[in-house]
Amino acid sequence: MTQSNDPLLTPFRLKHLTLKNRIMSTAHEPAYSEDGMPKDRYRLYHREKAKGGMALTMTAGSAVVSADSPEAFGNLHAYKDEIVPWLKALADDVHEHGAAVMIQLTHLGRRTGWNKADWLPVLSASPVREPAHRAFPKEAEDWDLDRIVQDYADAAARMQEAGLDGIEFEAYGHLLDSFWSPATNRRTDEHNGSLDNRLRFTHRVLDAVRAAVGPDFIVGLRLVADEDWDKGLTRSEGVEIAQRLAGSGRIDFLNLIRGHIDTDAALTRVIPISGMASAPHLDFAGEVRAATKFPVFHAARIPDVATARHAIATGKLDMVGMTRAHIADPHITRKVMAGIEDRIRPCVGATYCLDRIYEGGGALCIHNAATGREETMPHDIPRAAVPRRAVVVGSGPAGLEAARVAAERGHPVTLLEASDRAGGQVNLLTQNARRKEMIGIIDWRLAELDRLGVTIRYNCYAEAADVLTLSPEIVVIATGGLPQMPDMAGADLAISSWDVISGAAKPSGRVLVYDDGGAHAGMTAAEMLARAGATVELVTPERFFAPDMGGMNHVPYMRAFHETGTTITINTRVSTIARSGNGLAVTLASDYAGGFAPVRQVDHVVAEHGTLPLDELYFALKPLSRNLGAVDYAALTGLGDPFPARNPKGAFTLYRIGDAVHARNIHAGIYDALRMGIRW
Repeated sequence: MTQSNDPLLTPFRLKHLTLKNRIMSTAHEPAYSEDGMPKDRYRLYHREKAKGGMALTMTAGSAVVSADSPEAFGNLHAYKDEIVPWLKALADDVHEHGAAVMIQLTHLGRRTGWNKADWLPVLSASPVREPAHRAFPKEAEDWDLDRIVQDYADAAARMQEAGLDGIEFEAYGHLLDSFWSPATNRRTDEHNGSLDNRLRFTHRVLDAVRAAVGPDFIVGLRLVADEDWDKGLTRSEGVEIAQRLAGSGRIDFLNLIRGHIDTDAALTRVIPISGMASAPHLDFAGEVRAATKFPVFHAARIPDVATARHAIATGKLDMVGMTRAHIADPHITRKVMAGIEDRIRPCVGATYCLDRIYEGGGALCIHNAATGREETMPHDIPRAAVPRRAVVVGSGPAGLEAARVAAERGHPVTLLEASDRAGGQVNLLTQNARRKEMIGIIDWRLAELDRLGVTIRYNCYAEAADVLTLSPEIVVIATGGLPQMPDMAGADLAISSWDVISGAAKPSGRVLVYDDGGAHAGMTAAEMLARAGATVELVTPERFFAPDMGGMNHVPYMRAFHETGTTITINTRVSTIARSGNGLAVTLASDYAGGFAPVRQVDHVVAEHGTLPLDELYFALKPLSRNLGAVDYAALTGLGDPFPARNPKGAFTLYRIGDAVHARNIHAGIYDALRMGIRW
């Protein structure tokens, strides 16, 4: 397919604005703000996507219009005048690269907390609690609505002053649509009952905004048109709302959502994760477009170009949102235009990005460490001034990334791998069928290494002599780690989570899974055992299980545990495992109460406690290296050479990355590989 006949690359006219293609990033809050402002980190993140060729980047998710809508996850403060110059700088950067930029505005309503910012009351259409954010809102009064209408208008005027191309208002799970839905509107006044009544507040907001920004400024609505919920907004009413708004003359586009977001489980149906269906609401969005005959945008796990192209080619959408896909690779459109779609870094559905936001961190892609770090980390790896022979040992995610970065730098690279295939621990986690897409982390890098001409030697359990024979100038140790057991008596009687996940051990009957790691491994072992028919109790010393895994990834595990009757025991340790007849006696313990020592009679114990570095090779090479393995952290995180010359006789620089240092996660290993690899 060429540029001239690719549906994705055709322009789209929205009012006076010509969008150069059909690809956009929908509004989301990466939580990169500082003091509620979109400063340099925020600006550079959106600039990179504009550089990557997309037509429209929608900022904020959402920027809040009122002080009594305190940020829930790094939201921008659209109610403050000082946001204007920051947004103007962002808009100028995006426009410089030929893209349009808009912003999403909202009053969060009940989707925030009262004990933040100025400790003002949280409000909603009715006092119906949202489980996800836990506030018990007050019912909005007439004077609340009056001031919030004005807040919307004032915020819209600020966005226009900043030079943005348009705005959209959030109406799913926030204040506007709380009046629409029977699940959240229990009022007995003129704001409930008929659709005219339930839309009254929305119309007031839109009318006030139009009065503030005039008829030519682009205004849209990201709205739920079916809450997919027995007590929520029905499909028929939602579509009618979309039709009414489209025909009102108040707005210029619809951005469609289906579902509700008041719990983690519900949110994953709106924004599916790995193992769930791709583009589950695309057909519905197309139905709304046909019913309204109005410009329709949509995003919900449209991770690949083929699906996006289908959405445009079949007339389901006018603009297709590939939001998480652009977190993985902000240069999707440029690669489509260049005819190198096969080089697009895939979104693997890990949803590490969103889980970090909802846990109070900034959005990061599980396997693109440059996203969100554009000020210091490049998406396009620069060439080195002088090529240097590099040896990378280990082909898990960290090792493959180290080899890729070195090869992009122009260094000749040899990669040594002990097993007969690349992948490391990713090969383990993909044994869980619903996480098979994660192999994209490995497959993409292998394809890139093939393109770059990297030599990979499999079945090579490297020792120091194997490395030295290659006369390296740089050696990167990415040998990963091996599972370790928790501190408990009788640990030798337990099976590691790795043995279960790999299939090396198949415990059955009564199985106690002791998760003292707090991430995916223990949970995966428990899920796989329960699905295989074992009677499982999951025990953890944590206040809640798997704290190192966010709420969206929590959902499929919890579904499995409820469906299989798995018992979950928190705030509890395993102190002792002992043989008991043909089984095991497991004595439990408490950090909170002495004398707590219940005993479980089980057939097997499976334990998870992270990994210990596989570091023998590193320590064998360390005395021979120029830097004696040392890394100058101040230089690494700032400027200068991060590899100090501590041994003038050393022939090579040596460092280790990922789990070869200590137990962490995929992103940490890939970030190690990138930030160290671009420094030589």
